[in-house]
Amino acid sequence: MLIRHRDAEPRVDPTAWVAPNATLVGDVRVGPRARVLYGAVLDAEGATVEVGASAIVSEHAVLRATAATDPARPVALGDHAFVGPHATVLGARVDRCAYVAAQATVLHLAKVGEGACVAVGALVHARTRVPAEFFVPPHTTAIGDPVRVFSADRAEELAEAIRQVGFADAAFGVPPVWTDRVSGYLRVAEIRSAEYAAHADDTIIG
Repeated sequence: MLIRHRDAEPRVDPTAWVAPNATLVGDVRVGPRARVLYGAVLDAEGATVEVGASAIVSEHAVLRATAATDPARPVALGDHAFVGPHATVLGARVDRCAYVAAQATVLHLAKVGEGACVAVGALVHARTRVPAEFFVPPHTTAIGDPVRVFSADRAEELAEAIRQVGFADAAFGVPPVWTDRVSGYLRVAEIRSAEYAAHADDTIIG
């Protein structure tokens, strides 16, 4: 399904293939020989989502940009990159020939370098730089620049590393120091609500 959003329409190269139940919203650009499989959602919001030549977006993957911040956070998927089933890329860049496996997540302002692999269930946190050909093991969290990899049993170290990257600021423009979680999440929800309100004017075009 192709949807006009904020006066922008998806553009799909004639040699690409988009599954009939995939959803492309707004300024989404799908390059030559790219494949967008069943149930995938590519949502540009007020920014852009770009899928390079021969790139693969697998079943039920989500690629979502945002313009809730200044500047906006586009999504860029390089040539021959792969995004696995149920994976998520939010306002980030995945370079050419990189591999984001099933159920992996890449957050805002992160970059997965050329030929790098984010394995099953792994998380690349906001503002993280995964070097070229680097391997992020399954079910770990990669964070920072230079990158550090944390397993789940290092919860206290991981919590401090996450605090330092300022996820709420990277994703929503919310200052990273909150007086309490409820106030912070309230602001995030209001920002998301305001951004998503523009979908009320969406138009299905194909």
